[in-house]
Amino acid sequence: MGSQIHSTSIISPESTLGNQCKVGPYAIVEDGVTMGEKCEIESHAIIKKGTVLGDGVRVGHFSVLGGDPQHLEFDRSIDSIVRVSNDVRIGEGVTIHRSIYADGVTKIGPRCFLMGHCHVGHDGQLGDEVILANGALLGGHVTVGDFTFIGGGAGIHQFTRIGGGAMIGGLSEVSRDVPPNVTVAGRNQSCGLNLTGIKRRGISKDEVKALKYVYRQVLMNGGNPTEIAANCINEQIIETTPIAKEFLEFFLTENRGFIRSRSVTGKS
Repeated sequence: MGSQIHSTSIISPESTLGNQCKVGPYAIVEDGVTMGEKCEIESHAIIKKGTVLGDGVRVGHFSVLGGDPQHLEFDRSIDSIVRVSNDVRIGEGVTIHRSIYADGVTKIGPRCFLMGHCHVGHDGQLGDEVILANGALLGGHVTVGDFTFIGGGAGIHQFTRIGGGAMIGGLSEVSRDVPPNVTVAGRNQSCGLNLTGIKRRGISKDEVKALKYVYRQVLMNGGNPTEIAANCINEQIIETTPIAKEFLEFFLTENRGFIRSRSVTGKS
């Protein structure tokens, strides 16, 4: 079965479409775009130069993929990429900007779901099965780990790291790094572990126990998180529980500061 291309769409002869793709009315596919099989580009969407779509990607109405980064010093002659992995669903009005670096990549991992009118800034890196709810905004160079959920209207500051399995509440303001499997609400405040997400992924009770232990140690006692994590990482309970070790290792790399527990900040 061949592709279904609407007569009003504009598709560059220098782009490549896989088998069984659909391109709706008034959609635009620019030069150098590569699409995998069974992609669907809905009406009025724009896929800009150099964008790469995997198999089974769906792009909603009026979305723009591969647009120029919103960076004051960006040289538009630079060739860079947006790469969208397999089975990603992109809602209406979504914008994903290409990298500011020559041959750099803004990457959306497999099976992500980007709901309506959210934004991924230049050089963003989204892992597997990340969900961005309506209107979520990610600044440039934001990294989001696998299985993370970011709620509607949340704003993530540029260069922020969000660990895998985190849950960011709607309308949250995040300008500090978020460790894996933590729930965030308000401005840079953690309010416990994302136990619902952990349960869905089948994490054992012993691993959850160890994760609760390191969460309390690092985020709830008011000390320096990096120093506490370094002191905890060689404990026996950590060596046998990868999810707790991953949590601690997050604090031992370069950072812009970390979110803190509500019990430490004193905010309710």
